[in-house]
Amino acid sequence: MTRKIFIWVAHPRATSFCSALADAYEAGAESAGATIRRMDLNAMLFDPHFEGYGPDMPALEPDLLAWQENVAWADHLLIVHPYWWGAMPARAKAVLDRALNSGFGFKYHKRGMGWDKLLTGRTADAILTSDTPTLIDTLLYLKPPRRVIRNQVLKFCGIKPRKVVQFGSVKLSDAAKRGRWIERARDMGRMAA
Repeated sequence: MTRKIFIWVAHPRATSFCSALADAYEAGAESAGATIRRMDLNAMLFDPHFEGYGPDMPALEPDLLAWQENVAWADHLLIVHPYWWGAMPARAKAVLDRALNSGFGFKYHKRGMGWDKLLTGRTADAILTSDTPTLIDTLLYLKPPRRVIRNQVLKFCGIKPRKVVQFGSVKLSDAAKRGRWIERARDMGRMAA
């Protein structure tokens, strides 16, 4: 059975190291026989302004509906994003705020604190880039972006995280180190397929 993988490059710029990592992951997955769908945040058109959940929420724009369709279609997801000020970029977070909503990603129970995880049966990888060295992020800050994507995004919706990795410091890295990260992303793609 062909594995269906949705790759979301959650970087607001068209050319970035995140895109290069996603390209390598995609090539690895395709070489192993996976079918790929991909969306790049920089090409998505939607209103990032979000005032909260409720009955008067605006309808989702076509690109957010396409993002939901791709998530629903996939057996496996890859999310690639930079780590800025302790989190993913604001436009990327706006996609989650608006499209990974109640009724699609999860559904709160009417009473109590419980919820249904509506995206079970899927797995995911995540690749994060940072200028903070990964060891410092782990020891000093307790790896907030990796914890958030793993626990408050993927697991919250029932998606089983496979690999959640952080590459950094990108700013201090040389071409050889970036090449090793690219190869690791390619290997992750092959393994996901």
